[in-house]
Amino acid sequence: MNKKLVALAVAGALALPVAAQAQTANVTLYGRANMDVEMVNGRQASGSNPNVFRVSSNSSNFGIRGTESLGGGLSAIFQIESGVPFDTGGGTLATRDSFLGLQGPWGRVRLGNYHLPYDQVHDIFGSLPTLETGILATSAIWAQGTESKATGTFDARVANSIRYDTPLMSGLTAAASYSSQENAIHGAVISANVIYRNGPIEAAFGWQQNESFRIAGLDDNAYSAAAAYDFGFIRIGGGYERLKYETLTGDLKRNFWAGSLTAPVGVGTVYAMYGRANDGSGSAADGTRVGGLAKGSDTGSAQYEISYTYPLSKRTNVYAGYVKIDNDSNASYNFSVNPYPVAIGGKPAGFALGMWHVF
Repeated sequence: MNKKLVALAVAGALALPVAAQAQTANVTLYGRANMDVEMVNGRQASGSNPNVFRVSSNSSNFGIRGTESLGGGLSAIFQIESGVPFDTGGGTLATRDSFLGLQGPWGRVRLGNYHLPYDQVHDIFGSLPTLETGILATSAIWAQGTESKATGTFDARVANSIRYDTPLMSGLTAAASYSSQENAIHGAVISANVIYRNGPIEAAFGWQQNESFRIAGLDDNAYSAAAAYDFGFIRIGGGYERLKYETLTGDLKRNFWAGSLTAPVGVGTVYAMYGRANDGSGSAADGTRVGGLAKGSDTGSAQYEISYTYPLSKRTNVYAGYVKIDNDSNASYNFSVNPYPVAIGGKPAGFALGMWHVF
């Protein structure tokens, strides 16, 4: 049965009084199932380094989205997206990108809970063949993707957000968002990007500031730039990031560099990435820590991975990959999605064999 007809049936069952209006809207059910089996390890606080076998759901999701033409090129848009933990069951409605907004020739405005413009820089050099998720996510060190917003990440959905995206202009787009928190504990998050995509060339710049979000009265900010060129037989990408946290003992800073290769091999795709975070620097006292980043010597880390993704159809792919977070003795970075807790200086590593299907 056509997905749009199914979605209309669901909408009608949930809200019969508005069935007539729903039938005039373009409503679609969609989702993604992404499951893998993993063998992971990393040094524990006890000093042991066991191999652990596990099954993981990697940002699997289910959603409903729709548009309604309002005339004159203006449309109403909405989306409700929820995480679906296939490995454990459960889940909560609207935990992922969910919004209501308007779009037209002038661009798009959305209100809701979603990833911010800064996150899109990652797409230029990240692990797109494996959907940038699971232990193969290349945002483990970039943007401190393992952490929550309250503990220092720049790669997270933020509630109470308003965002504007420009229309496409000769390959160029821009976006800006503002997230105002509803309580006295946290302040605001401001994020923006500029992205250029034209033929084989892609480039992006992003900025984000977390105002009084992690600690009241202290601000954190991040800058990131990325570029890629597709030669046909191989695509080369690279990224840079500068993080700066205000702490109770001074500023904590870090630079990060990454390079990636994506190449067709047979009908599948090979992806390889190496990224390196420098030691934490700044005026903060040695040992000051925000997430995996600490101030002082031997606080750097590297992430390297390789994967192969093979399409079984346009919507179903299988993949295999290996990843390692090579922390220096005083660093504690971890997998961005489905982390495996290790001691400071531990080096989480894993092999994943998985499958994803989009519908």
